[in-house]
This record gives sequence, C-alpha cells and structure tokens, in this order.
Amino acid sequence: MMLNVLIVEDQKLIREGLRALLSLEEDIAIAGEAENGQVALAMLDQLAQSELPEVALLDMRMPVMDGVATAAAIGQKYPTIKILVLTTFDDEELIAQAMSVGASGYLLKDTPSEELAAAIRTVAKGYSQFGPGIMQKMLGTLPQMSEETDTPNRDIPPEMKALTPREKEVLIEIGKGASNREIAERLYLSEGTVKNHVTSILGRLGLRDRTQAALLAQSIQLF
Repeated sequence: MMLNVLIVEDQKLIREGLRALLSLEEDIAIAGEAENGQVALAMLDQLAQSELPEVALLDMRMPVMDGVATAAAIGQKYPTIKILVLTTFDDEELIAQAMSVGASGYLLKDTPSEELAAAIRTVAKGYSQFGPGIMQKMLGTLPQMSEETDTPNRDIPPEMKALTPREKEVLIEIGKGASNREIAERLYLSEGTVKNHVTSILGRLGLRDRTQAALLAQSIQLF
C-alpha cells in the first residue's frame, strides 16, 4: 500500500530534504509541501477532491499558523489523516500540546530517515510513535501510582481496578493513539459516550489529560 504524506515545514531546505529522503522509500509518496498550516489546509481542501494523504508531517514552530493549531484544524476537518510532529524542540509542553489536539507521534528533526519512514508507517496504522528519549521524558510527568515507591509504578497500578471493562477498552485505544471518533467506530459507541468514558478514566486514574492516559497505557503494555 502506498502511503501519501503531506510535509508542512516553514524552512524550504528542510522540506526539500524531507522530500528527497522520503521519496527513496518505495511505499511512501509526497502528496504535497506547505510552508505553514494555512497553506497546508488550503492544499488539503484541493486534495479532498481526489485523494487525501494518510499522514501529515508537521513542524511545530511555523509562522502564520503553527503546528499545534494546524494539527487541531486537520483533526477536526480531516480526522482520517494521522499527524506526526517533527521538530527540533525536545519540550514536554509542546509534546503534550501536540498530543492533546490529536497528534499520533512526535519525533525530533535529527531522526534518521529510516526511522522517520518507519514512524510514518506506524502512525498510518493507527499507533502512536515517540522518538528515543521522548517517551521517557513524558513518563516523568505521570502522577505517582503507588504509595510504596517514589516513582510511578510500571506494573498495573491498583487504580486500574476502578475502571470498568469498557473504560479499559477505551484506555487501550487511547494508548494506540486513536481519536474519540476512531474509538467510537471500533467499539460501536457514540462519540459522546467515548468522551464521557475518557473523562471518567482521567478522574479515576488521577491523570491530567489524554496524553498521560496514552503514556500510561503504553508504559504498562495494555495492548
């Protein structure tokens, strides 16, 4: 299966470099290039007439419309497109912002081309993808889950017992990077019901946001 990728990056040399590297992959095609989110959305409106890309590769820091705003807009208008953030900024807050608006992965710009291509394939399948070191940094933001240790418990935390079977299913899907709409489709629920389950999960587990829920699901290998 050929994967179409939209590159959204304000620096021309980096855009050209990404295009050149990804074009070497037999199963990846470049659907287009945009220098900011506004241009990217206009391009997607045109591509919607034919074939939308499976993955949008987004820079975080861009003029006119940055990566967070772009990811949010794409997620709202084109929910089938997976968002993979590519940036030079190894920053927990940026990661959290990107994930909170629907990004499926976060990589640094010095990621080797073969790893970048692999990450594109991973998020296209509906899974989350973090670059080396990023997962560890984000796990450090998780609240303490055990009273017997000063660090988060990487085994199944006792709070998990408070979740209903359906909430556990929703948490598993969150860990895979699925949006509320995708979870609703997979579990045959309404989006409103999924949203209520997510709110309940965060409350029962003492988590701040969806990003922490995804990281917890991944850290204890729920799937």
